[in-house]
Amino acid sequence: MAGMIPRSFIDDLLVRVDIIDLIDSYVPLKKSGSSHVACCPFHTEKTPSFAVTRSKQLYHCFGCGVGGNAISFLIDYNHLNFVEAVEELADFMGLDVPKETNTHHTTQKQDNSGDILQTLTLANQFYIAQLREHSIAQTAIDYLKKRGINGKIAQQYQIGFAPDSWDNISQQFTAKQVVDAGLASEKQNKSAYDRFRGRIMFPIRDRRGRVIAFGGRVLDDSQPKYLNSPETSVFHKGREVYGLYEVLKCNPKPKQIVIVEGYLDVIALAQFGINYGVATLGTAISQAHLELLFRFSPHIIFCFDGDKAGREASWRGVLSALPSLKDGRQIKIMQLDSGVDPDDFIRQQGCEQFEQAITDAQSLSEFFFERLSLGLDLEHMEGRASLVNKAEGYLKTLPDGIFKNLMVERLQNLTNIQGLTISPQTSDKHVAVKRKQKLADSNLSPVRRAISLLLQNPKLVADINEKNINWSQLKLAGADLLQRLVEIINQHPDINLPRLIEYFRGEQEERYINIMMNHDFPLSGAALTADFIGAIERLQQQGKENCLNELIAKEKASGLDASEQQQLLTMLGDR
Repeated sequence: MAGMIPRSFIDDLLVRVDIIDLIDSYVPLKKSGSSHVACCPFHTEKTPSFAVTRSKQLYHCFGCGVGGNAISFLIDYNHLNFVEAVEELADFMGLDVPKETNTHHTTQKQDNSGDILQTLTLANQFYIAQLREHSIAQTAIDYLKKRGINGKIAQQYQIGFAPDSWDNISQQFTAKQVVDAGLASEKQNKSAYDRFRGRIMFPIRDRRGRVIAFGGRVLDDSQPKYLNSPETSVFHKGREVYGLYEVLKCNPKPKQIVIVEGYLDVIALAQFGINYGVATLGTAISQAHLELLFRFSPHIIFCFDGDKAGREASWRGVLSALPSLKDGRQIKIMQLDSGVDPDDFIRQQGCEQFEQAITDAQSLSEFFFERLSLGLDLEHMEGRASLVNKAEGYLKTLPDGIFKNLMVERLQNLTNIQGLTISPQTSDKHVAVKRKQKLADSNLSPVRRAISLLLQNPKLVADINEKNINWSQLKLAGADLLQRLVEIINQHPDINLPRLIEYFRGEQEERYINIMMNHDFPLSGAALTADFIGAIERLQQQGKENCLNELIAKEKASGLDASEQQQLLTMLGDR
């Protein structure tokens, strides 16, 4: 199942990781009883029904039913395949992924991510070489010099050049390779033509330094000015930013990260010593972008062009940020003068003035209330009521905590309305779902109860081993899965639930396992053991009754041979 990754490494990874820390770095969690909860990131909801349990190292949504271990979360949240999720989790834990030389059987669908990454790496080398060697590369070099980009910074960011031709890159690979990698478009005859032509090329690298896509800029005023790679199996622009690899290479835990608009803004800042700049890839700032950046720094600054579009981008970024602003995180908005971008600013005023502008930047709270108050007369109750109505919906998206309390207090002071309470809208849906789940838990069949209890408490295998179960007699739905669980746990006595469910990833039992592992049993100690033993004994009894009924039916229909007659007499005598 793990492909070229040793299962022992996957097991070790799941033992080391704390799923609370992992998920909290993506989705702000709040302690609630024995679990941590949040609004589910996989479906829209107003009442938190997404629970993460440290003792089980699992997550589960009572609303949409998704759940699993740390690897499952990364697969679902980041749209990764299994190997990518393991690599992502290893990166989170600061570990290198070992590879085995032999292959393992897998039922998972294989993808071509490795081939795409190799194609992109070679393409990057090709574009860099074209900037040095192509006959018309001087035009691109002159453009970069005009923009103030020196050779050292161009080398650091691996800037290249795509000549103005329909088949420069397509000649280097097969049509399938360049189309899959997003480097070319496919013609009706299945041949390919270059996507990037006559452009400065900026490789987009992931946190491990692998080229996953490209951005290309024209050398004149033609449109589109910037062109990015389309989404592929290795590139999802909604969760990637340009320049993060270079930022983390300079400092794995930067004090702050500034988000700018374009590739050349990032490069200009780095050239002048601001080595903590990143840019979104032609999209608005999303919550996924911010959760990614907050993993590395608690302080983020928006720095966009000083025009109307830049101000709107800042506002959209603020709204995206609100659900992620748990205590300790901070966002500031650095509004530049109209017609000035970060590239212009730092070249004209230098690094020191840029950093001072960051220090003087407007806090998110100031920007938020200033924006909402535009056009409102707060001297009159109508204006104050309007501000409350406009702010309330946004403030509800803030995680509970000190910052949310202070934002509500600020709204009260602005409107002179005391006693405001801003909390997520409540409903009875979550309570009803949990009540239904509890009823289902209490009505489980013996085999389902045994499977669920064993999944969550693998050490119970000792009790089932003592029973010397005749598995061939248990012709019940689910008995074969229970037997397989027993075999796996006996082979790995120290296994836990997150590791155990990995043995079923990609197999037909996976969905059933995901359901069984989430049943809740308010039992522990001797009571838990007694409940499990009771389920096994009822399961054995059901098996005997079924076997007895089959023998009686066969005797009536066609008769029994000597061994079957003896078995029937023995079973009747045991009743």
